[in-house]
Amino acid sequence: MAIIITDECINCGACEPECPNTAIYEGADDWRYADGTDLEGDVVLPSGKEANAEEAQEPISDEFYYIVPDKCTECKGFHEEPQCAAVCPVDCCVPDEDHVEEEETLLAKQSFMHHE
Repeated sequence: MAIIITDECINCGACEPECPNTAIYEGADDWRYADGTDLEGDVVLPSGKEANAEEAQEPISDEFYYIVPDKCTECKGFHEEPQCAAVCPVDCCVPDEDHVEEEETLLAKQSFMHHE
């Protein structure tokens, strides 16, 4: 399950540098699959979706920090718990009920983004 930042976000930015997948972006900022990952060029994501890793994607939120579900692994493969939630001063980093994923799926996504 990906993590989502609720509209209670105060835009403090504490979460952004903690994300090992660079899945967190400031509101209104474009994002890329390549940011903070080993992905480059045309890729087929574990979900089957095709994308160009370097191509700018539309912001998910224009108002506050947001997490890209396709890049969020809940920190699996890196940490014991989601780091964004651990550092959020207002507890607005919560599980995203619209993006439920098993641990195996999250670990596969982590492995895909960070070739080891």
